[in-house]
Amino acid sequence: MSTGSDSAAFWENHYSRLDEQWGTRPNAVLEDLVTTLAPTPGTALDLGCGHGGDAIWLATRGWDVTAVDVSATALRRVATGARTSGVAERVHPARHDLAHDFPEGRFDLVNASYFHTPLEISREKVLRRAAAAVATGGLLIIVEHASIAPWSWQAGEDVRFPRPDEVLASLELDDSWTAERCHAPERTATGPQGQTATVTENVLALRRAS
Repeated sequence: MSTGSDSAAFWENHYSRLDEQWGTRPNAVLEDLVTTLAPTPGTALDLGCGHGGDAIWLATRGWDVTAVDVSATALRRVATGARTSGVAERVHPARHDLAHDFPEGRFDLVNASYFHTPLEISREKVLRRAAAAVATGGLLIIVEHASIAPWSWQAGEDVRFPRPDEVLASLELDDSWTAERCHAPERTATGPQGQTATVTENVLALRRAS
């Protein structure tokens, strides 16, 4: 990490090196959760939009999406993908580092799937801010996956994220919230040189009571 504690520089370097290698497909978990639990489109906040697949998929289904990332390269890729998909008017790229300038407003859906934790702040604090941004009756989707820690599983080290109950406790939510989906399956991941590791994934979908 030659950029030290500079989160913006780190992720800009990361996405710049990726260039056009990443596609723009949404993650399958988000598709399933939104289709099942939030079929009526509204306003959405996509944290750490990266390659743009999630934001663009939501927009093609009628959602008005604020797509957030710290990397200018990532945001340009999202904007280009939205134009190509014909949904540019519904995708709004916004540069935030999440540690110091979290997006304002309330959203019917906050997608915190696979977002990269800023180096200057803990993941739990970002997720608490994400929960605070959910509108009444809205949905918060949290997914934790090996892709946010590739240096671990590619090295063949087991990856364990906090269990769903630990994540829920860290959010400090009141009793107006209900867990629509809450599980942590395990799988075996394989690295580029054939290394294998056990990965524990979290999938949580939380709704703020209306």
